[in-house]
Amino acid sequence: MKKVLFYVFAMIAYCTTVNAQSIIDADDQQNPNDFYTKVITTGKKATPYPSVRQSDVIWEMVIWREIDFNEKFNQFFYFPLEDSINTQGRTNLVNLILRAVKNGEISTVYEDDDMNVAKDPAKAITDLAGEPIETPCPKIGDDGQPEFDEDGEPIMVTCVNVRTFDPSTATKIRLKEKWYIDKQDSRQKVRILGLAFEYDKETATGANAREWSFWIPMNDMTVRDVLVNANAYDENNDVVERSYDDIFIQRYFDSYIIRESNVYNRSISDYLVGEDAILESQKIEDKIFDIESDMWEY
Repeated sequence: MKKVLFYVFAMIAYCTTVNAQSIIDADDQQNPNDFYTKVITTGKKATPYPSVRQSDVIWEMVIWREIDFNEKFNQFFYFPLEDSINTQGRTNLVNLILRAVKNGEISTVYEDDDMNVAKDPAKAITDLAGEPIETPCPKIGDDGQPEFDEDGEPIMVTCVNVRTFDPSTATKIRLKEKWYIDKQDSRQKVRILGLAFEYDKETATGANAREWSFWIPMNDMTVRDVLVNANAYDENNDVVERSYDDIFIQRYFDSYIIRESNVYNRSISDYLVGEDAILESQKIEDKIFDIESDMWEY
């Protein structure tokens, strides 16, 4: 019996030593930024939304809401500002959209939130910076010095100053949503229809004005395929692969309502300001969620 116990303990000690040695001798030279092989899934496809029939929708309402990147909860939309500086492959939402439009991954954008008038993607990117400014300036010769006329006056020509768009000025996005009740399962649901971002645009006088960009159709599968392949930062766990598509589907953001569909076709800011506007926004939010609970009878 003692011999049996001896051999058992000996085998346990041997296996422990071998396992510890295998950990110590593990090949950690393949990835200098990690100690294990991390599989990165690329080319993912977004899961299509379930089909909805018109006859199954018994109530719906269109809502416009804004997400402010200045709020701490929403800062994963805004950072990192530069994709190439130690970002572990992450990109912010605005840079992701711009890159996808430039590369043709998002081929359809629209003038406004009605999304009836399509806009040329190349022109949509150019319009973000604004039209070039033409200003008079001295003519420069081949020697790099200003040229003068017979009277000693500098020869003036027209200089074209090309404006550039700064993505870091985009600090807010606007969503157009449709809330509805599907009688097939008696649940209230939401679909995000469109997205645009607000940014600083230089005016003809050189001052900055807040403008809204083109609108992208969030119900389009090509747009969702772009979003599902970009990870958004999770401050609680770096290993979590949480895409921007997941963010919008799971409603993982803080926002406030600025408009609901109404007979006057107006926003809250058209008739209320300050604290009254905030209370009206919350009132609409509460009304939406009360509709689902109020439709049940006991």
